[in-house]
Amino acid sequence: MREEQQRTVVILGSTGSIGTQAVDIVQRNPGRFRVVGLAAGGGRVDLLAKQAAELGVGTVAVADPERAAELAAALAVHGSGATVLAGAEGVAELAGSPCDVVLNGITGALGLESTLAALRAGRRLALANKESLIIGGPLVRELAAPGQIVPVDSEHFALAQCFPHLPEGELGSLAQGHVHARRDEVRRLVVTASGGPFRGRTRQDLADVTPEDALRHPTWSMGPVITVNSATLVNKGLEVIEAHLLFDMPLDRIDVVVHPQSIVHSMVEYVDGSTIAKASPPSMMIPIAYGLGAPDRVPGAAPGLDWTTAQSWTFEPLDHEAFPAVRLACEVGAEGGTAPAVYNAANEEAVDAFLKGNLAFPAIMDTVARVVSDHQRAGQRGPSPSELTLGDVYDADSWARARAHELLAG
Repeated sequence: MREEQQRTVVILGSTGSIGTQAVDIVQRNPGRFRVVGLAAGGGRVDLLAKQAAELGVGTVAVADPERAAELAAALAVHGSGATVLAGAEGVAELAGSPCDVVLNGITGALGLESTLAALRAGRRLALANKESLIIGGPLVRELAAPGQIVPVDSEHFALAQCFPHLPEGELGSLAQGHVHARRDEVRRLVVTASGGPFRGRTRQDLADVTPEDALRHPTWSMGPVITVNSATLVNKGLEVIEAHLLFDMPLDRIDVVVHPQSIVHSMVEYVDGSTIAKASPPSMMIPIAYGLGAPDRVPGAAPGLDWTTAQSWTFEPLDHEAFPAVRLACEVGAEGGTAPAVYNAANEEAVDAFLKGNLAFPAIMDTVARVVSDHQRAGQRGPSPSELTLGDVYDADSWARARAHELLAG
């Protein structure tokens, strides 16, 4: 591995699961990375201030403008003189500020403006915020140069490792791969899913599950929204759309297979019958470290597999009847325009109602499907992908949330 100069990094969502792991990687590799900016939603202001002080950053942003004064006070307590930016526009301003890499680990639609700001400024984007690509796909594709996006989702990081390398300047895939093969030799992408805590259950079995049940993920430790999305398989549906957009692969050539051990993170099948798979323990440290250090790897990012211990890896088809999220995601992904934004927004509202105990688990997807259907029937499809604007995306997001609230209240 060639010796690299110290790389400057902005971490968005620094107090969440992705962000705290990124901070850990930086602190273990001080000669390689230096954080120059941090941003978070505002739910853990003291942690954000503590991170800023420990890392010596010059600028900190908080998405909730009402927490800005509290953040400034916490920074003073921790001995940091960092400048405070507030609101979604403040986070986006930080994303476009001078640095080598922006890690976008913000959860939800809030991350879109920051993704666009980082791309517009020419920064390398380590993308963990899948929602920004899904709801704003045409906008992101228009701005992103080939290879500018390094996927941090474990599945898309895996696919990029197994995908054909594109010569510099060739259009198509937003995410560079490292396998020397032609694109026309790829038969399909295979995205793996753990199956979540309810793998093997029927729809009827799911009627009485609780939020506590849904938050007990068998292999991954994540935030509550992503964990519930993994239980419904919505997260996998979003990942299929993300793979379609990142690698310019038709949706009918992207499959999902259930792999409970979460060791094989995804695969690429070639026309000669070969399948290349990327395997590692279920740790986000590896894709996060690569997102910060690409195209070079970070030694010791996480422990490797233990080949001295007997183990079994199993694969099984996805039960689309019990978990309809992936099929619906493929439908909205094929429709394009504002449909993915509607799917995502309706799901976020339904998940919030479920976590509060106000909605049954199967009704999460029932609500999402109804909002998507109403969006189609109401003629709310929006402009063509080539004419999509940020305002269109946010209008669709707001409409879907309002419609979901109406359904949840009824």
